[in-house]
Amino acid sequence: IQDGKIVALRENKQHPDATLPHYDAGGKLMLPTTRDMHIHLDKTFYGGPWRSLNRPAGTTIQDMIKLEQKMLPELQPYTQERAEKLIDLLQSKGTTIARSHCNIEPVSGLKNLQNLQAVLARRQTGFECEIVAFPQHGLLLSKSESLMREAMQAGAHYVGGLDPTSVDGAMEKSLDTMFQIALDYDKGVDIHLHETTPAGVAAINYMVETVEKTPQLKGKLTISHAFALATLNEQQVDKLAHRMVAQQISIASTVPIGTLHMPLKQLHDKGVKVMTGTDSVIDHWSPYGLGDMLEKANLYAQLYIRPNEQNLSRSLFLATGDVLPLNEKGEHVWPKAQDDASFVLVDASCSAEAVARISPRTATFHKGQLVWGSVAG
Repeated sequence: IQDGKIVALRENKQHPDATLPHYDAGGKLMLPTTRDMHIHLDKTFYGGPWRSLNRPAGTTIQDMIKLEQKMLPELQPYTQERAEKLIDLLQSKGTTIARSHCNIEPVSGLKNLQNLQAVLARRQTGFECEIVAFPQHGLLLSKSESLMREAMQAGAHYVGGLDPTSVDGAMEKSLDTMFQIALDYDKGVDIHLHETTPAGVAAINYMVETVEKTPQLKGKLTISHAFALATLNEQQVDKLAHRMVAQQISIASTVPIGTLHMPLKQLHDKGVKVMTGTDSVIDHWSPYGLGDMLEKANLYAQLYIRPNEQNLSRSLFLATGDVLPLNEKGEHVWPKAQDDASFVLVDASCSAEAVARISPRTATFHKGQLVWGSVAG
């Protein structure tokens, strides 16, 4: 390893210069580091005292927005300290690459963005993270367009959005505004789309059409959650997947369990890039997040595959952003010389076992640096 890259792979004990510093991984399995591609590092109870919230049945997203408007000023003094603790948690699970949504709305202004950027600057040698400017209280509803534009100028990587019909009440105007900001600043788009009504399907179709008509947006749209896809039949999903692949549109999913059965395997099999993430670790939205992408691959395997050796090992794709040690023919494709030296050591014999058992991680490396755990020198 040199300058954060793998420069050569040699047989064990056959290094030409035995005087170089080395580690003894003790027979652990080396896997690619994992990627948490949908998390909220800027607002969390994690790192503070246990809290659970009484959310009465029938609580709407509008109710949650009102609640959050009251809570954000309470959380803000702890933003940096708790974001650091979340990063520690992610690294302990083998994650060194992430995409974090960050609240941009009138209550927070740009404070959460500034706090998150300060933390990421401190942690950049061991953790790389894109930031989505997220209009959590509705892009139109909270009149956040000018703040979103300021966030782009301040260095956010993606324009976020939220339920254009159920929150903003104007699907086309909300989505057009979101895309226009992205075009004006040459940024990507990553929208939270929770809507399961026909309006959710309409929003997905409208976004796909917009990208089809706007070449500058090709490869730049992620739809997070996209629960409306669970309301489509197999043929409808196939048709949409074909269009999404052509425009390089990706999906970020927490792999939800419950009444919704997302067509994640069908999308992936058709060539759509499917990513996963924690979303909330513990906050006013949910107390269940473990920050563990191997757990997400395990959940995917439980929901979508027959648990044989090959299927289990291939399910690792979800955790690693499609980086796998072997290709479909069983040929070694990772790690190779010139790859980033980013990997996790796992107490497992193979990928299939790691996915099935959510095996313990013992050390995490990012670009050659040991960032969590320990390994014998």
